[in-house]
Amino acid sequence: MCGFIGILAPDGVDVFPQLYSGLMAIQHRGQDAAGALTYDGSFHQHKALGLVRDVFAEKHADQLRGNMGIAHVRYPTVGQGHVDDAQPFRINYPFGIGMAHNGNVTNFEEIREELSNDSHWHVNTSCDLEGILNVFGDELAQRRIKKLAASDVFDAVAGVFRRVRGAYSVVGMIAGEGMYAFRDPFGIKPIIVGERVDAEGRRSWCVASESVLMDMLDFHNTFDLEAGEALFIGKDGVPHRKKLVDGPHTPCLFEWVYFARPDSFLDKVSVYKTRMRLGEKMAAIWDDTGWQADVVIPVPESATTSAMAMARTIGIKYREGLVKNRYIGRTFIMSSNASRRSSIRQKLNPIQIEFEGKDVLLVDDSIVRGNTSREIVEMARRAGARKVYFASVSPPLRYPCIYGIDMSTKNEFVARDRTPEEIAKEIGADGVVYQTLDNLAESVREGNEDLKQSCSACFSGIYPTGDVTDDRLARIEKDRLGNSRVQERLARS
Repeated sequence: MCGFIGILAPDGVDVFPQLYSGLMAIQHRGQDAAGALTYDGSFHQHKALGLVRDVFAEKHADQLRGNMGIAHVRYPTVGQGHVDDAQPFRINYPFGIGMAHNGNVTNFEEIREELSNDSHWHVNTSCDLEGILNVFGDELAQRRIKKLAASDVFDAVAGVFRRVRGAYSVVGMIAGEGMYAFRDPFGIKPIIVGERVDAEGRRSWCVASESVLMDMLDFHNTFDLEAGEALFIGKDGVPHRKKLVDGPHTPCLFEWVYFARPDSFLDKVSVYKTRMRLGEKMAAIWDDTGWQADVVIPVPESATTSAMAMARTIGIKYREGLVKNRYIGRTFIMSSNASRRSSIRQKLNPIQIEFEGKDVLLVDDSIVRGNTSREIVEMARRAGARKVYFASVSPPLRYPCIYGIDMSTKNEFVARDRTPEEIAKEIGADGVVYQTLDNLAESVREGNEDLKQSCSACFSGIYPTGDVTDDRLARIEKDRLGNSRVQERLARS
């Protein structure tokens, strides 16, 4: 999971202030690194490890000049988490191309080998974006273009679709020519486009991971790119769109459960309303258990909306009994149990009067390895809860996501080979209830009936791209296990 923004503005307008504001709005999509690339006749770039507010200073606003730019926040999926892997990336030939993405390339090693042996392109980092960028550049270079047209960009993107596997939404720019974007043939990762017209009738364009950016930066007339669709906007501000692959549109369901902000729309579906529907459907599942609770308490923050809807539907009290410290950004921890508990206590603290002597229903967005859930259950008991039940707004996570989410490896999911009763015992709860996959898919589809299919690989083990073998899974997991930053997250999940 990562986040990106790209802006093409009229001549004389520096876009970096807008890029910075946009990155702040999607900081939740990546807290490991941030970067920006702008163009004013020359490329200007800055990227570093850390939060957006720490990566950029006032001096960078002076350096990052230009009316065209792209920016990115990273949550590493492949690679070692070095600053060299931070995005955006750029190449000087052909034309001069910049690129940022959200997703994960599943055949990155094959692409690296192909580019080196067949086209003599050198892949310098362990970030899979470099594979997409070099394939895109290779496709353009093979055409020996003298004057770039939208059709050339579309032909190059079609080449990317033929050669690059996985899930990826991409935004980029071509020096002196314009901005481009595309979404993989299955439409797994979100991407939205918006337009702004100033008082003089001049057009600006924004491409981003979430619609919340459009609201904040005053872009309107928004639309989502479809699966297998490409966009090119020349320096004249005129957009060109083309659907290059006519495949099934299968957006990631976990975006609505966890990743996206509640004030965003993805594929025309409100994240907030989807989470409300999930809570209402969880209420029926809870009623079927016959268990009783005095209060519903969410684990902040992505489960809050669902917990409110669930409590209202059940007809019991809703209380925000866990207070989150909003001033903790990145938390670096050791792998020991003691330090893991310390990390949870730094982030969350119970309001004791909401737990003491009560049967409590905790609602969270998901349960991954169970470590965090176990600590929160223990926290509730220390605060005096008589019984602690745990509800997961998402279905059981059982399979690794290879499309850009480092939840866990296949042997580490607490739900992998356990029943809900066994999971409850593992995390120390009196009972555990899960959302159903049908309910999740229906909650999203109710917001947009055109979404007939969706990616549910982490729940079902069905990978929509159809190219996922045991060998490929093993290689991706090996890479993740070597990534220390990924391991830090897994240790506390």
